[in-house]
Amino acid sequence: MKDGWGRDINYIRISVTDRCNLRCIYCMPLEGVEKKEHDDILRHEDILKIVKCCAKLGINKIRLTGGEPLIVKDIDRLIYEISKVEGIYDIGITTNGILLKDMAGDLKKCGLKRVNISLDTLDEEKFKKITRRGQLKNVLDAIEECLRIGLSPVKINTVLIRGINDNEIEDIMNLTRKYPLDVRFIELMPIGEGEKYYKDGFISSEEIIKNHKSLIPLGRKKGETAENYKLSDAIGKIGFISPLSCKFCDSCNRIRLTSTGTIKPCLHSEKEYSIREYLNSEDMLLMAIKNSILNKPKEHYLEENEKSFSKKMMFQIGG
Repeated sequence: MKDGWGRDINYIRISVTDRCNLRCIYCMPLEGVEKKEHDDILRHEDILKIVKCCAKLGINKIRLTGGEPLIVKDIDRLIYEISKVEGIYDIGITTNGILLKDMAGDLKKCGLKRVNISLDTLDEEKFKKITRRGQLKNVLDAIEECLRIGLSPVKINTVLIRGINDNEIEDIMNLTRKYPLDVRFIELMPIGEGEKYYKDGFISSEEIIKNHKSLIPLGRKKGETAENYKLSDAIGKIGFISPLSCKFCDSCNRIRLTSTGTIKPCLHSEKEYSIREYLNSEDMLLMAIKNSILNKPKEHYLEENEKSFSKKMMFQIGG
């Protein structure tokens, strides 16, 4: 369906948990998150009810996020059940990759089509510094396994922070010479823990592109957030996601569902719509989701009005 500004909304990002097995410095506090009661988090059957209603409204693309979705019990079963929903043809997941290698094959069999893997450094010691736990090798092995079994596309999400990993830009770009990956550089956002690094650490996509003359522009596909480029001899692509320096609100095609049962029509807006109370009535649930889509803001004002955007952290919203 179309939102109030005429945009086709066909994509929902579903956060299945706000917990994570890493503590990335720009995302989650060192002490982790306050553990919620079991009843505070949407059950798989609740998520399926919401997905079925979304499909009736024309949403056909699903991405499961977190926190870290692979720590959720029976995540493979949830993917399988979503894959059977009429109208849903594309199921993806965003993960830190720590647990992915051993799960990738089963997830694909259950209906997973694509995967986004967070990777902010290729240096083992720096990986430990950024994530505050975990092993880089687990992530690199997961990437190779996903490519081996034919998940496509396999996208790498890299958040650049000046003074921390900006000296690795070329090394990360060069992954596209060896692997058929979509490497995407994402601008650091002043949300949650990211605020601590934003003032001194923000690097715009424009700056990176300007300093790398060898990048060949490919443009942006409809509905995509990334402006795409490639290296002349590469088998993969390089994308830049620029929500601050070059926002893409006019083509935004998505809404978000938090793990506690609220719809966020815009990542950066404080406005949320609770739909938990409608889970026992399909008609009411359908209307509540439809209402949230119709009230999707025209654009975010993150770059000019900090009072208007969400005060939640990314792991509470869904990455």
